[in-house]
Amino acid sequence: MPTNPQMDPQIGAAATARRHVAFDRLHNFRDLGGYPAADGLVVAWGRLYRADSLGKLRGDDASADRERFAALGIRTVVDLRYPWEIAKRGRVPEQDGLDYHNLSIEHRPYDQAALGPDVDVETFLVEKYAEVAADGVKEIRGALDVLAAAAGPAVFHCTSGKDRTGIIGALVLTLLGVDDEVIVADFALTGLATERLVADWRSWVPADRELTWPGYGRAPAGLMRRFLAWAEAEHGSLRGYAEAQLGVDDALVAALRTRYLVAAG
Repeated sequence: MPTNPQMDPQIGAAATARRHVAFDRLHNFRDLGGYPAADGLVVAWGRLYRADSLGKLRGDDASADRERFAALGIRTVVDLRYPWEIAKRGRVPEQDGLDYHNLSIEHRPYDQAALGPDVDVETFLVEKYAEVAADGVKEIRGALDVLAAAAGPAVFHCTSGKDRTGIIGALVLTLLGVDDEVIVADFALTGLATERLVADWRSWVPADRELTWPGYGRAPAGLMRRFLAWAEAEHGSLRGYAEAQLGVDDALVAALRTRYLVAAG
């Protein structure tokens, strides 16, 4: 069972290097292309991305990053954060032809950084993921609908590109027919950005505030495995959750697969 977050299963180190899109201020911006999917197809490169906060693209010191973002040709942004997060940290800069959607899938805010050192990352966060899956049905389904209807390359993001983004990423990849172990490995790739995400947090908060939770910014593979196990126990699978709770049907799955899958090779 692959556990190394620095290598994608089945497609190797070269694809892992290609997957991470380099920015100065964004630390967890990744292409979901290349993953083996349903019917012998693969997820297309350059069509679907996951990211940390695109509000980091604002400001005079982000001009080079804005140029890099524009070069990707992204036409749809799904922002999974609370409106108050957007008000505080900003949203993706407006540009012609960019379709922006704020769909806050989490309904019960909490402060990860303030958790105690005895709080286990996997145990705590899998409960939060299940909570989001229950509370955010309308917004999660909305995010899937937006991505299925995207007219061009699309990106979905939250603050760190880890938890809320990880849930949507797992759902989309599941509906595209990507295997669970690949979904787990994709989730764990956030581990490559953890140190920079922690540094971001420190740059945002007052100097006298401490980061008390060692789990901040971490994305252990076991956490996604436990979330998938929760979905299996409660709904038969993550696909079962999508069908029973989100009302996902064959038409939506077909739309996602038409939009994001291509022939291998």
